[in-house]
Amino acid sequence: MSQILFFDIDGTMLSTGGAGQRAMELALTEEFRVEFPFEGVLVAGRTDRGIADEIFATHCLEDSPAQRERFMRAYLERLPTCLRTLPGALLPGVRELLELLGEAGTIELGLLTGNYVDGAWIKLRHFGIDHFFSFGGFGDIHPERDDVARTALSNASQTLQRQLSGQESAVIGDTPADIRCARAINARAIAVATGIYQRHILADHTPDHLFDDFRDVRAVADTLLDRAF
Repeated sequence: MSQILFFDIDGTMLSTGGAGQRAMELALTEEFRVEFPFEGVLVAGRTDRGIADEIFATHCLEDSPAQRERFMRAYLERLPTCLRTLPGALLPGVRELLELLGEAGTIELGLLTGNYVDGAWIKLRHFGIDHFFSFGGFGDIHPERDDVARTALSNASQTLQRQLSGQESAVIGDTPADIRCARAINARAIAVATGIYQRHILADHTPDHLFDDFRDVRAVADTLLDRAF
């Protein structure tokens, strides 16, 4: 059984209606005077650190720790307003699934997300699901999601005070990057086609399980808890 279930956030558990990208756009246009900062930039499945790396390089911004901190703070300051004003929502079945998994008593729920730490918690609190999680891997330091997965597993081991292996975990996400990072730590890869990637594209990356969405809460929970076998 996978004892740790690592959930991605955007496109997997919730849709912000574009609030994250909009908050970054406002931070860049208002603080750094960058026009059309996301033109040609793919964000799905990437870490905030990786996105910032590309934007700073593309727009020739001064790349220093102080400027990176300035960008992150400007983004985080704008994120709550963008979440309130744009049409975001929890994706179907997510709250019920988290409640059911929490009641199982046999697994721990973690995060494996490309979001900055503070950005992740802002989003989860906005949608009222932050209390389901207490640890994870985040997108502050690493541009590559595989490294975030390794950090998530390490943080889980520290939180639970025992050495965990990837084989004791599963990664749930909506992009090929989520599937790849699961493989990087030898975890089960659970894909859901609720983001920008269609089912057949995710299937090409051979996840262990692939769902259209989480509407059939019981079936998804049974799969995550290995009850289907």
